[in-house]
Amino acid sequence: MSESIAAARSLPPLNERAYRKRRRMKGLRDDLTSFWFLLPILAVFVVLFLVPLVQTLIFSFTDFNGYSMDMNWVGLDNYRKVFSDSSTLQGLGFTILYAIVVMVGVTVIAIPLAVVLNRKFIGRNFVRSLFFFFSVPSLAIMGMVWKYIFSPMKTGVVNSVLSIFGVDPVPWLSNSKLAQFCVIFIAIWAQIGWHATLYLAFLQAIPADLYEQATVDGANRFQQFVHITLPQLMPGIVTSTFLLMSGGLKVYDLPFTMTKGGPGYSTYTVTQSIIQQGIGQSQYGIGSALAVLFFIATGVVVFLQMGISNLISRRFQ
Repeated sequence: MSESIAAARSLPPLNERAYRKRRRMKGLRDDLTSFWFLLPILAVFVVLFLVPLVQTLIFSFTDFNGYSMDMNWVGLDNYRKVFSDSSTLQGLGFTILYAIVVMVGVTVIAIPLAVVLNRKFIGRNFVRSLFFFFSVPSLAIMGMVWKYIFSPMKTGVVNSVLSIFGVDPVPWLSNSKLAQFCVIFIAIWAQIGWHATLYLAFLQAIPADLYEQATVDGANRFQQFVHITLPQLMPGIVTSTFLLMSGGLKVYDLPFTMTKGGPGYSTYTVTQSIIQQGIGQSQYGIGSALAVLFFIATGVVVFLQMGISNLISRRFQ
């Protein structure tokens, strides 16, 4: 009898138990409301990403040609063909080179540019708008314009200017190394303004008191940049490098409009190889296998890059 009384006393009052029950019900209703708001996003994710990904994985083990659903199971033959295709390997090499060099080049130039644009000077807003304007046109349009500027013919803009000084025409887009340089140069030039604007937003969020205290302590501008500006910019650097790396690995428009992947396969990209083999040559099986491998490789590279960036970010905190 005493044990039952003690157990009854240990139970919360009736009104408290009802209150907890109402809280649980309210939590369930809130979760259900959130689910209904997320349902359209989930549907888009499933239809536009998950379903095509599963289909691509299935097609990569078949000889599907994109027209007839009468396909045969070929196992890992498509993956073997991918690793034995020299053009695909060259495209992979240039894609990695493009992504790394563009990421490093844009970051190294955009941060000092943002620091300069953050200072007060006459015409500052005009200069900011000028640099940001370069990022407005798409890279495909940029490629078409710069293809004419860097034309290896005498009529090219750059060669026309060089001819005034008696310089022979330079094979800008007909030489493998020069073509790679031109494509990467334009990619860096076109994206500096946007990423400098991103860094500028983070710079404007840094409290001015930090710089005033550092000035009082005798720190020069370089020391202030290293010990104040750079650590405060780490979230922006993580975001910027992630966007640059992910965009560089899936690049297609700029190299294709400038060089069509040439000369040879010097500016050939993995994305162009997927489109060329899957659609151009009706080898959807091989194209799907390449897409699956590229998806895995891109995910690994991006996650490694994010992990390294987060480690560096915590080091500066």
